[in-house]
Amino acid sequence: MAESPSRYAPAGAGCLLSLYSCRWGQRPKGKAQTSKCDCVWLGLLAVAFVLSLGWLYIGLVLFNDLHNLNEFLFRCWGHWLDWSLVLLPVASVLLTYSSLLLLLALLLHLCRQPLHLHWLHKGLLLLSVLLVAATLVGLEIQWQEEWRSLHLSLQATAPFLHIGAVTALTLLAWPAAEAFYCAQRRGPKVLILLLFTGAALAIYLAPLGISSPCLMEYGQLPPKPKLVGHRGAPMLAPENTLMSLRKTAECGASVFETDVMVSSDGVPFLMHDERLDRTTDVASVFPARAAGHSSDFSWAELKQLNAGTWFLERPPFWGARELSSPERQEVENQTVPSLRELLVAAATLNLSIMFDLRRPPPNHTYHHTFINCTLDTVLSTRVPPAMVLWLPDEDRAEVQLRAPELRQPWLFSLLWCAGAASVTTNACQLLQQLAHPLWLIVRTVGFPLPPPLPLSVPARRGLGWGAINRAVAKLQPSSVSGRRESRLAL
Repeated sequence: MAESPSRYAPAGAGCLLSLYSCRWGQRPKGKAQTSKCDCVWLGLLAVAFVLSLGWLYIGLVLFNDLHNLNEFLFRCWGHWLDWSLVLLPVASVLLTYSSLLLLLALLLHLCRQPLHLHWLHKGLLLLSVLLVAATLVGLEIQWQEEWRSLHLSLQATAPFLHIGAVTALTLLAWPAAEAFYCAQRRGPKVLILLLFTGAALAIYLAPLGISSPCLMEYGQLPPKPKLVGHRGAPMLAPENTLMSLRKTAECGASVFETDVMVSSDGVPFLMHDERLDRTTDVASVFPARAAGHSSDFSWAELKQLNAGTWFLERPPFWGARELSSPERQEVENQTVPSLRELLVAAATLNLSIMFDLRRPPPNHTYHHTFINCTLDTVLSTRVPPAMVLWLPDEDRAEVQLRAPELRQPWLFSLLWCAGAASVTTNACQLLQQLAHPLWLIVRTVGFPLPPPLPLSVPARRGLGWGAINRAVAKLQPSSVSGRRESRLAL
């Protein structure tokens, strides 16, 4: 594609050309040419920018579930690493790099300079595209349900993404018009016209397909959902400990959600993992049995373990607030609590309890009678039955599917607008501070809006983040003033 003579280019074009083409000498004189190969690389640059932008958006959306990824990789490799500190910075660097190159290309085009991309930039662009493509393929293979989470996220971000798209289209109108009039052949002219017209039609017709529960009349906002502490308040205290229970009550949550196993001598205790090495110091107390099943330990052995020091050595959540000196000392003194201790403490704090009961391994003494052991413990504490909801191991996957943990305020806001009665969260201290949804588009004049749209069908099935509403509807369905109810049998 021929360009206008470079003698009209401003003096700063030499610096731009040096950064884009790594030509540090004098600018070429005469007619500067951008070859077809250069146009192909420009297209690849645009693809790299879109992929990097998409990957950063995916990373921010899936930040809610990255803790689960950290736990999964810890169980596989045995080493703890907060992968959000790797994935998000890498995505940010790739987006920044491709954005700067794209901006340089645009400025060079406006200065009528050739777009000769240097081979180093070409190699880095190919590497970026391959890296992002590999991560997307990995997401498709290992975490496929999160694609529906992205669909759910658009119900919260689509209005703002549309504003950004309109702004970008407006800024590109001038370069597109100049490229159209500078093109000497009909083919490029038709291609530019079709691409720009198609993009404009898609962007300006997009509002017809945007739906969100947060588009409603002022008086239609449902009450704020109740909070269910997932393993307590794991951002403030070690998960599944009495300190975490107390922090859950301080956050204003209504329910403490936990996991219960039965020890080798029939004592129900709190533990999520089948191995003790992530949340206790079993590797130093019982090094030969560190890889054993959690239920293979007796209650006397479990009481010897420390369940808090790991929280200080390997903080599970990035961005959690710094603990005070008394809190750190309390964390260091945490032990594995029994179900009896939990129920007594929860009754004092007026907290309801929901727990998943894990079946012991086949060779366990209480493999067939673990439910009876747990029931005897619950009844012996004389805690009101309405304050306790528990599930056998076979139903745990269904509830996890329908009520996954939630951390992000934007997702909580979306579920609030959708009418969810309760949500399960790792960050009750953050969501408790929200007095209203993060955003709410209200129409006060003109024709009234229809009732708030429910969450999409895939989201209500609970894949990924969604469908907090009706979390345990199959156990105890109820309805309060027409709201979709997910109250956990309080």
